[in-house]
Amino acid sequence: MASSFSLVLSLFLSLLVILPVAHSAGHPGASLTHHGGRLLTGNVNVGILWYGPIPRVQKRAILSFLRSLNANVGAQPQVSSWWQIVESYQTFARRPTGGRITVKVVNQVYDPNYSLGKVLIKDFIKPLLPKATGGKPNTLAIIVAPKGVTVQDMCAGSCAQHGLIGNQAYVAVGDPEEECPECAFPFLKTHGGAPVKPPSGNVGADAMVKLLAGGLAGAVTNPYGDGFYATGRGDMLLEATSVCPGGVFNAHGVKGRNFVLPAIWNPKTSSC
Repeated sequence: MASSFSLVLSLFLSLLVILPVAHSAGHPGASLTHHGGRLLTGNVNVGILWYGPIPRVQKRAILSFLRSLNANVGAQPQVSSWWQIVESYQTFARRPTGGRITVKVVNQVYDPNYSLGKVLIKDFIKPLLPKATGGKPNTLAIIVAPKGVTVQDMCAGSCAQHGLIGNQAYVAVGDPEEECPECAFPFLKTHGGAPVKPPSGNVGADAMVKLLAGGLAGAVTNPYGDGFYATGRGDMLLEATSVCPGGVFNAHGVKGRNFVLPAIWNPKTSSC
């Protein structure tokens, strides 16, 4: 029975297409190249599934970050300046389309009681995706899980996971504060030096925004695994932010909010 189950599980997992995203194994000298695939462009609709009892401070931080991507808040540097670098990847693709990439939250759904348990492996993420998108086509699914939920691959190569299951693109983010303190850099002291005070006052909230930013940048610039990336150790893909390990970008957002975002590779200068 156990052998039959293992075979079925292996066959099932083979149907899932996952893009592993490195969080600290980047190579500063690596150069991202475009591998000919499509990028997400134009209007990027987002559906969010809040998995578990997400604290209000974390919801506010994540939603404010998403609203800040296309907002001109005056103060510099700002979140939209960071996002403009993501938008610029279109120009350096082989089939550039150019223009703004407008992010809009079109659906939110709540699953406060952990309907699939507190370990979100990939085959459990799959049934959550249509809930996140509300069945709306061409919608990027974002799964957000609180402290106490183990998200697939966290602290095992991916802080912010993005990928495809079938033809559905998604980003999955957990609270790394206890599960994987390294993913909460620079808000927790992990490799010496003083930790950075989280702008919101909540380590989990600001760490999750930073991880979401990295996952979102990867989902836009390498949504199908054939966009912009370099090869790291093993089969790890280095993408827009994971190729710049340990770097952060302080940015102003809407309504006076501040964020610490991951450093990002600029295709115009070929540097982080």
